[in-house]
Amino acid sequence: MQVWVVYAPQPRQVEEVALNLPAPCSVLDALRRSGLLQRYPEIDTPETWVGVWGRLASLHQALRDDDRVEVYRPLRVDPKVARRERFVKQGARTTGLFVKKRPGAKAGY
Repeated sequence: MQVWVVYAPQPRQVEEVALNLPAPCSVLDALRRSGLLQRYPEIDTPETWVGVWGRLASLHQALRDDDRVEVYRPLRVDPKVARRERFVKQGARTTGLFVKKRPGAKAGY
Protein backbone atom coordinates (compact mmCIF):
# COMPACT_ATOMS: atom_id res chain seq x y z
CA MET A 1 0.00 0.00 0.00
CA GLN A 2 1.20 3.49 -0.80
CA VAL A 3 1.26 6.19 1.91
CA TRP A 4 2.55 9.79 1.98
CA VAL A 5 4.06 11.39 5.09
CA VAL A 6 4.14 15.20 5.08
CA TYR A 7 5.80 17.72 7.42
CA ALA A 8 6.37 21.46 7.08
CA PRO A 9 9.34 22.43 9.29
CA GLN A 10 9.05 26.11 8.31
CA PRO A 11 6.54 28.22 6.41
CA ARG A 12 6.62 27.55 2.66
CA GLN A 13 8.86 24.50 3.09
CA VAL A 14 7.24 21.07 2.80
CA GLU A 15 8.86 17.66 3.18
CA GLU A 16 6.82 14.93 1.51
CA VAL A 17 7.90 11.28 1.55
CA ALA A 18 6.13 8.58 -0.47
CA LEU A 19 6.30 5.09 1.04
CA ASN A 20 5.30 1.59 0.00
CA LEU A 21 4.37 -0.27 3.18
CA PRO A 22 3.01 -3.73 4.00
CA ALA A 23 -0.75 -3.91 4.53
CA PRO A 24 -1.23 -3.77 8.33
CA CYS A 25 0.52 -0.48 9.05
CA SER A 26 -0.02 2.25 11.65
CA VAL A 27 0.71 5.97 11.65
CA LEU A 28 3.74 5.37 13.89
CA ASP A 29 5.15 2.79 11.46
CA ALA A 30 4.84 5.25 8.59
CA LEU A 31 6.56 8.00 10.60
CA ARG A 32 9.46 5.73 11.53
CA ARG A 33 9.99 4.49 7.98
CA SER A 34 9.76 7.96 6.46
CA GLY A 35 12.98 9.12 8.12
CA LEU A 36 11.41 12.40 9.24
CA LEU A 37 11.91 11.53 12.92
CA GLN A 38 15.67 11.30 12.34
CA ARG A 39 15.88 14.48 10.22
CA TYR A 40 13.65 16.54 12.51
CA PRO A 41 14.08 15.40 16.14
CA GLU A 42 11.75 18.17 17.37
CA ILE A 43 8.73 16.18 16.15
CA ASP A 44 9.65 13.10 18.19
CA THR A 45 7.79 14.31 21.30
CA PRO A 46 4.51 13.30 22.94
CA GLU A 47 3.10 16.81 22.29
CA THR A 48 3.32 16.38 18.52
CA TRP A 49 -0.03 16.03 16.81
CA VAL A 50 -0.54 13.96 13.67
CA GLY A 51 -3.44 13.57 11.32
CA VAL A 52 -4.62 11.63 8.32
CA TRP A 53 -6.03 13.79 5.54
CA GLY A 54 -6.54 16.76 7.87
CA ARG A 55 -8.22 14.89 10.73
CA LEU A 56 -6.45 14.22 14.02
CA ALA A 57 -5.28 10.65 14.41
CA SER A 58 -3.57 8.56 17.06
CA LEU A 59 -0.19 7.01 16.46
CA HIS A 60 -1.76 3.54 16.52
CA GLN A 61 -4.44 4.24 13.91
CA ALA A 62 -4.37 1.81 11.00
CA LEU A 63 -3.64 3.28 7.59
CA ARG A 64 -5.29 2.52 4.27
CA ASP A 65 -3.96 2.71 0.74
CA ASP A 66 -3.30 6.27 -0.52
CA ASP A 67 -3.50 7.84 2.96
CA ARG A 68 -1.66 11.08 3.69
CA VAL A 69 -0.12 11.32 7.17
CA GLU A 70 0.43 14.93 8.26
CA VAL A 71 2.67 16.02 11.14
CA TYR A 72 1.47 19.28 12.67
CA ARG A 73 3.75 21.85 14.29
CA PRO A 74 2.49 24.15 17.05
CA LEU A 75 1.28 27.65 16.22
CA ARG A 76 3.73 30.43 17.05
CA VAL A 77 1.02 33.05 17.53
CA ASP A 78 -2.59 32.66 18.60
CA PRO A 79 -4.74 33.53 15.52
CA LYS A 80 -7.05 35.76 17.57
CA VAL A 81 -4.12 37.79 18.90
CA ALA A 82 -2.62 38.12 15.41
CA ARG A 83 -5.96 39.39 14.04
CA ARG A 84 -6.27 41.96 16.81
CA GLU A 85 -2.74 43.22 16.18
CA ARG A 86 -3.40 43.54 12.44
CA PHE A 87 -6.60 45.47 13.11
CA VAL A 88 -4.84 47.89 15.46
CA LYS A 89 -2.07 48.43 12.93
CA GLN A 90 -4.47 49.04 10.01
CA GLY A 91 -6.84 51.31 11.89
CA ALA A 92 -10.60 51.07 12.14
CA ARG A 93 -11.41 53.35 9.19
CA THR A 94 -9.72 51.19 6.54
CA THR A 95 -11.21 47.82 7.49
CA GLY A 96 -14.56 46.15 7.69
CA LEU A 97 -17.71 45.93 5.60
CA PHE A 98 -18.38 49.66 5.32
CA VAL A 99 -15.10 50.96 3.94
CA LYS A 100 -16.63 51.97 0.59
CA LYS A 101 -19.46 54.32 1.53
CA ARG A 102 -21.73 55.90 -1.02
CA PRO A 103 -21.75 59.67 -0.91
CA GLY A 104 -24.63 60.91 1.24
CA ALA A 105 -25.39 57.47 2.69
CA LYS A 106 -26.35 56.96 6.34
CA ALA A 107 -23.70 55.70 8.73
CA GLY A 108 -23.42 51.91 8.58
CA TYR A 109 -24.97 51.59 5.10
